[in-house]
Amino acid sequence: MKKVILTATIALAFAASASAAENVKATVHADQAGAKINREIYGQFSEHLGSCIYGGLWVGENSQIPNIKGYRKDVFEALKALKIPVMRWPGGCFADDYHWMDGIGPKNQRPSLRNNNWGGTIEDNSFGTHEFLNLCEMLGCEPYISGNVGSGTVKEMAQWVEYMTSDGDTPMARLRRQNGRDKAWKVKYFGIGNEAWGCGGNMRPEYYSDEYRKFNTYLRNQGGNQLYRIASGASDYDYNWTKVLMDRIGGQMQGISLHYYTCTGWNGPKGSAINFDTDQYYWALGKCLEIEEVIKKHKAIMDEKDPKNTIGLLVDEWGTWWDEEPGTIPGHLYQQNALRDAFVAALSLNVFHKYTDRVKMANIAQVVNVLQSMILTDQEGTGHMVLTPTYWVFQMYTPFQEATHLPVDLPTETVQCSTDYWKKKQDTKDNSTRPCPLLSASAAKTKDGSIVLALTNVSLDKAQTIDFNFAGFNAKQVSGRILTSKNVADYNDFKNPDVVAPTDFKDAKLKKGVLTVKIPAKSIVVLNIK
Repeated sequence: MKKVILTATIALAFAASASAAENVKATVHADQAGAKINREIYGQFSEHLGSCIYGGLWVGENSQIPNIKGYRKDVFEALKALKIPVMRWPGGCFADDYHWMDGIGPKNQRPSLRNNNWGGTIEDNSFGTHEFLNLCEMLGCEPYISGNVGSGTVKEMAQWVEYMTSDGDTPMARLRRQNGRDKAWKVKYFGIGNEAWGCGGNMRPEYYSDEYRKFNTYLRNQGGNQLYRIASGASDYDYNWTKVLMDRIGGQMQGISLHYYTCTGWNGPKGSAINFDTDQYYWALGKCLEIEEVIKKHKAIMDEKDPKNTIGLLVDEWGTWWDEEPGTIPGHLYQQNALRDAFVAALSLNVFHKYTDRVKMANIAQVVNVLQSMILTDQEGTGHMVLTPTYWVFQMYTPFQEATHLPVDLPTETVQCSTDYWKKKQDTKDNSTRPCPLLSASAAKTKDGSIVLALTNVSLDKAQTIDFNFAGFNAKQVSGRILTSKNVADYNDFKNPDVVAPTDFKDAKLKKGVLTVKIPAKSIVVLNIK
């Protein structure tokens, strides 16, 4: 349950204004309000991969596991509490092997499907278009559909849009009504392909641009439903992909995707989710934070072609990617979720908040039982569920949704780590070193006029005392919660589900408008200030 973090040699570079003997001095600029933090930044991703769908979201109406119309009751209620704004489906790589007509109509007449991308699992297609869109309605979130460009046809994709969104007397609307749904759904977000540079077709950006133009031509808005069309964008450092797409289809898309994983590489072992040493810990957090530089470079390309920010950058796959847990099914990407993963979530969200003028959506991978998931369900069919440390970060951060971003000045020490283990990796950028700031913060003004302030202290052994001044805001009252544990490798499992869970935070005090926060090592704190 609790893994020992090994000691390692690290070099600390101290910021000039941060002293070990004095409180850190920080400022929240409430007088410099920025852009609104789009609630879609807190989006989720549900792919037909492992037990994300079957056994995770869906058990069927005849299951002995308590369910609501076939959806796992405990999972549904946990997701409802997160105020999920948007959910992406059916993939991922699976999307470009998925033919939607196989997943409609009477369940006992739907053909089975071999999941060619993820373990060769045979699926019965009992979870299809109706099941996904109805779930989104029940959760109160926007659906984000990924269409099949890789192995699909223009006609197939156009008919899917008609089936979902037409309220007229059209062939696909009539078919939908025959299958039990009279009223059309509202489907705003539609992705034209996924990872076209890889599992979505191994295309060049020039070729994909032409394919996008062709498919996009026939995706017609039905009635009052207006599609937000999303192009299959780059993988992390491929800035040329973004440039080509902005040059060739910039006027025909409303959004472009970006995929970025905190991962040691795509060849060989990726490391354990719960067994790691100090250098691996800090390196991973530094890798996660590098997404800021990646966003800035893609954003600069987009800013040149689209200075009015009419095209959104959607980070629709992000999160940690470790080795599968021993004893689980190969290809199902089931991994545990430690406090380290919670830090990756908090640090990434803090970055997204800063660029919300361009970053309009983000979808963590994935919602249940896959990679950096919100929820884990047992693999034995006993109906147990556990909420991960990452779930609690999303739950604590809900006040940021639709709040107005505020700049924060926060000096911090930085860890520079370097190990022979990472130097052996060959397929990611500059794996030998990664800087990792020990402190991070994000602030926003909510609709009721209060300020939400998130703080992370990723240091393994050093608590920090921070004095916050508020420019343009008179702070009178503070409350908050903290997420921490004895070790950063601690996690929740079915026998011990609450090892890493939030509690009330008592070490924040206001005096004459100055907020003093004593934040322990290995902690995430979210404060509400009035």
